[in-house]
Amino acid sequence: MKRVIPYLASALLMAGVAASPASAQDAVKGKAVFDANCAACHAVQEQVVGPALKDVHQRRDEKWITSFVKNSTKLINSGDKQAVEVFEKFGKVQMTSFEGTLSDADIKDVIAYVKEESDKPAEAKPEETAPTDANQGEGATPAEASFSWKSLPPTTQVLVVLVGFLLVLVLGGLVVTFIQALPLLGHLYDKPTLRNTAMARFIALLRGDTTTITGQHKDILMEDHTYDGIFEFDNDLPPWWKYMFYATVVFGVAYLLHYHVFQSGNLQIAEYQAEVQQAALLNPTGGNDGNVNEVTNFKPLTEAAKLEAGKAAFIQNCAACHGQQGQGVVGPNLTDEFWLHGGDVNAIYKVVKYGVTSKGMVAWQGKLSNDQILEVSSYILSLKGSNPPNAKAPQGEKVK
Repeated sequence: MKRVIPYLASALLMAGVAASPASAQDAVKGKAVFDANCAACHAVQEQVVGPALKDVHQRRDEKWITSFVKNSTKLINSGDKQAVEVFEKFGKVQMTSFEGTLSDADIKDVIAYVKEESDKPAEAKPEETAPTDANQGEGATPAEASFSWKSLPPTTQVLVVLVGFLLVLVLGGLVVTFIQALPLLGHLYDKPTLRNTAMARFIALLRGDTTTITGQHKDILMEDHTYDGIFEFDNDLPPWWKYMFYATVVFGVAYLLHYHVFQSGNLQIAEYQAEVQQAALLNPTGGNDGNVNEVTNFKPLTEAAKLEAGKAAFIQNCAACHGQQGQGVVGPNLTDEFWLHGGDVNAIYKVVKYGVTSKGMVAWQGKLSNDQILEVSSYILSLKGSNPPNAKAPQGEKVK
């Protein structure tokens, strides 16, 4: 017996070594099948159009998965509780039927691939930090939340309104009292000792004397300043002009301190860089891929090689939802004259590139290049009037 045990252990070890590569090979085959048929609507780690498939082999047995992939409609109509639950949860969108397209072995390989991907640790995502002011240094605390009037209790709101009303009444009373007292103050500050004070000039201005702003003409002729019968008077500059000059001096000093000494403000180059960063946040693609409102003037491609390339990309990426012949499955029929978002090559190009997330259409700009998208769009247009069997009912508006 002791001699048999080592042979048994060696046999078990060899069996385990032999099984491991086979399982890995199944996952490799499964990835190819998954990318060609399932990747348009599913991912392992995250939800796309359909549910995330992580650990699906633990939630459902292999027989049920095979039946659902082959013909989900048949399983739903049979009243299968799990199938109906998935159908209801994901907007009553039926999964494409792969009966006759995928064999049991293909589906088993896909399950092996999903199992292998599920066992991989999820990629750590960088922690999102609240945006901070460009002027804040490293390590500065984020700005506090702005004040919200609606967040105050009703009693506090009423109290604030009453206090504000009382302050307005008091301020209004003081203004009326001051206006009524202007004549008395005018006589008081008309004394020779107070006539040239700032308060006396302010009160005179309120009473209609504008000499504080316009200045007082002395009407004193300057000697030897008479030319062609034009006389020059020796008057000071108007006070308003001098006040504006003083204001520009103060502004210039403040500008110098703010931007060049304390550097608490951004100069033109820094402002430009900040605006570029903001634009990058609003348009993560960097602007090279345009946006959904971009103006395009493409013409449908007619070269056989381009249309063949578009067909290959269509079958690989679009057939899962639109059918191998564009007859429509989960997505609409692409061979008739009815369109949901426009039927010219530019409208189709934008739908393929940017998607329609509200209706489950995936954006393909991250996977297909602009040239490939134009090829697919042109191929879709070439399907018009092909009348494939089992075509889906028309959707949208008729486009000639």
